[in-house]
Amino acid sequence: MAEKMKIIPLGGLNEIGKNMTVYEHGGDIIVVDCGMAFPGDDMYGIDLVIPDVSYLVKNKARIRGLFITHGHEDHIGAIPYVLKQVNMPIYCTRLTAGLIKLKLEEHGLLKSTKLITVEAGEMIRVGKFYVEFIHVNHSIADSVAFAIHTSMGVIVHTGDFKIDSTPIDGEVIDLGRLGELGKEGVLALLADSTNVERPGYTMSEKIVGRTFDRLFTGCKQRIIVTTFASNVHRIQQVIDAAAACGRKVAVTGRSMENIMKVSTELGYMKLPKNTVVDINKIKAMPLDKQVIVTTGSQGEEMSALYRMAFSQHRQIDVGPGDRVIISASAIPGNEKTIGRVINELFRKGVDVVYDKSDPLHVSGHACQEELKIIHALTRPRFFIPLHGEQRMLRRHVNLAMEMGMDRKNIVLPDIGNVIELTSKTIKVADTPAPSGAVLIDGSGVGDVGTAVLRDRKILAEDGMVVVIINLQNGQLLGEPEIITRGFIYVKESEDLMRELREVSGNAARSALGKGGRGDMGELRSGVKSAVSGYLFKHTKRSPMIIPVINRV
Repeated sequence: MAEKMKIIPLGGLNEIGKNMTVYEHGGDIIVVDCGMAFPGDDMYGIDLVIPDVSYLVKNKARIRGLFITHGHEDHIGAIPYVLKQVNMPIYCTRLTAGLIKLKLEEHGLLKSTKLITVEAGEMIRVGKFYVEFIHVNHSIADSVAFAIHTSMGVIVHTGDFKIDSTPIDGEVIDLGRLGELGKEGVLALLADSTNVERPGYTMSEKIVGRTFDRLFTGCKQRIIVTTFASNVHRIQQVIDAAAACGRKVAVTGRSMENIMKVSTELGYMKLPKNTVVDINKIKAMPLDKQVIVTTGSQGEEMSALYRMAFSQHRQIDVGPGDRVIISASAIPGNEKTIGRVINELFRKGVDVVYDKSDPLHVSGHACQEELKIIHALTRPRFFIPLHGEQRMLRRHVNLAMEMGMDRKNIVLPDIGNVIELTSKTIKVADTPAPSGAVLIDGSGVGDVGTAVLRDRKILAEDGMVVVIINLQNGQLLGEPEIITRGFIYVKESEDLMRELREVSGNAARSALGKGGRGDMGELRSGVKSAVSGYLFKHTKRSPMIIPVINRV
């Protein structure tokens, strides 16, 4: 019987974020990435979304390690929540380890977690797997792809990447090693699909640095720059541009402060002497000598830039004399929140620079020609697109076929698919693995499901009506009391409230009359049905109806 490997994506497909892939061979399991996703607009009150790891919990005795490609939230954000269910050693590069350490400390998991640092170019043996770390370029330093060596062959898992010939740190993607693996024989390629719809090549990060130099030179305003906190090289370029113009730099926003601290300590960021100062000290300096680096590039409520825009920031008041540079692209779904912040800044007289015609941001993901290079170098027998929505995955399938691959050697995957590989075949098993989304609400993990979200949706859209029924000896004691929240303004709807009391009272008396003292379940159901039907008929709205029964 031919050797078999299973590949099970538990996230990152037909969605943006929540990346997680399981590899299973010879009785051993390794996991690649453990990310979160932002909640959708219909997920009221939800903080973040993580993968369903029921399959890992069931098979935790066979898990040999968690391997992380890089330190972005969509690849590491779920780690604390997953580790509380499945404790496993984590293997990653130095900067990624520094960022994960912050999360583990916050959740009280640092002492109980084995965190192993690996350098690009090294290979780690865990169970039946040999995992090789290969340096790639991305929008965060210390990113890697994995060559997963098994007795069946080599699997290349790219993670997020691009090909940057002039990276800020001088460390170009290791195309040579990928080419060597291709010559030796790659069984399967699993590759990033994020930018597969874009032709050509992704621009180098250095392009943004030139824009900063131009916008800083001769500017008489205070400069405030917002970008992704994790983009260490972007922040480095802001600091370098500020130093070249004789400006001091202050940092605001918790995530920005944490990442700068970690990246500086580990040597990934170089701070020119006497350039970075405390935010409380920079206020006393002339405006044309200040640069403030802040969180809030996605318009996140309560981020530092958001608080500046809405006059809630304790140290920084913005207005005429300020230039805000937004050095980031909008994550799909965040356009409205970003627009709201930009509009408020303009309202305050701030000069906001965000025009797409200005190269203020470059992607960290490979475009079509870069993806073709990876396909050409690795020459895989089988291909599985990762990281993207359905249209991206399908476009990547087409690209692989354009590169000469046979369609039968390509799998278009979905979350939970169990992809079975032999040395000569690839197929999707009939029975999927448990998969899906687990919702995080405050400290609660998975305790908010479909029913709760449905109730929250009703409350958000139509409000709530509480019907208080007082009973004495099984008989109605007066007319029911009606309380509403988020439904109508009571003082302007006295006729409706009076009619509601009458409708609910009649329904209560009818239910009580059917069974003497009455069945409480029938009473609640009868009142709820009567009130709901009346309200929809007269208002075309369906608020949540909550009957409350008091026995006096």
